[in-house]
Amino acid sequence: MAASGPFDSFGTILSGLAKRLGLESRLLELRLQHQWRDIVGEPIGSHTWPGQIRFKKLYLTVQNSVWLHQLTFLKPTLLEKLNREAGKELITEIVLRVGELPALDSGTDSTAQPSPQSLISEIGLAEASAHATSVQDPELRTRLTQVMAEALSRPKRR
Repeated sequence: MAASGPFDSFGTILSGLAKRLGLESRLLELRLQHQWRDIVGEPIGSHTWPGQIRFKKLYLTVQNSVWLHQLTFLKPTLLEKLNREAGKELITEIVLRVGELPALDSGTDSTAQPSPQSLISEIGLAEASAHATSVQDPELRTRLTQVMAEALSRPKRR
């Protein structure tokens, strides 16, 4: 095995920190919501929405009972695809619910990124701050709090 040098990559550090703080499933949840159609494809992506992940269960909202019935048969394939996206088994079950899907913003450019200050909500900042308290370095703690608050404060698209 080749030595990677005296420093760990930023991604490795963040991955370890997310695991220690129990944020892995929340980060996967956010990634699924932002990249849902790219991950599952257009037909499924336009008729479903990934809600939340709790206790390794993904709560998936579907547009109607027809899609619920169809996805019942596709659960194993979808589960495998989602865990492959996560890099490990973070989801063990998919719970299907019929419900209203979030509206897509058709008038806005989906590639345009809002400014970081507009993304941070007070709730997201408070939650991120609580998770980052164990980080000893003040500069790293401040930056990590900002990054987590931005991720937690992003509005759910779709």
